[in-house]
Amino acid sequence: MFTNMATLLQAEADNLRTMPKTLAKAERAEFEMPTAGDGRSYQMVSLDGRTTFLFDVNRRGKIKLTRCSYQERYRITDILARLDIDGPPHTNPDVTTPPLPALAAHAGATIACPHFHYYVEGFDDRWAVPASEAGFRQTTDLILALREFMSHCGVQDVPTIQHPMF
Repeated sequence: MFTNMATLLQAEADNLRTMPKTLAKAERAEFEMPTAGDGRSYQMVSLDGRTTFLFDVNRRGKIKLTRCSYQERYRITDILARLDIDGPPHTNPDVTTPPLPALAAHAGATIACPHFHYYVEGFDDRWAVPASEAGFRQTTDLILALREFMSHCGVQDVPTIQHPMF
């Protein structure tokens, strides 16, 4: 199993996840929702231009057309946040003492979709909470969910999202 030698501290990951950022200039005009069965990655940059991120839009499910996940990454491999819609349930680590107080009710629990993963120090993205608990309200409309996720991740000036027929 891959272990990231430069593990993020919780405060650093939280800061990065919500840091104000925008799409890289080349990506702005081309932000398109992939068709079912496809996925795309877009480069984001902090407003000061010093920190880059990758933003993934994944619709790889071919049977369930509404299956989708949005993900924000840092340093290519560090998943800061992911919103899973209409996919399989997720089972959280079964620990006696959860790493964050907000996760206490979810230790060992299986969380149905839609659910939200975020970086937890020592666990990477292995914890999830119900999307509604994380503040997501628009999970039945994939475009609105994407816009809401981008705002949640600190994206300024959320672009117009081009979308082909689903």
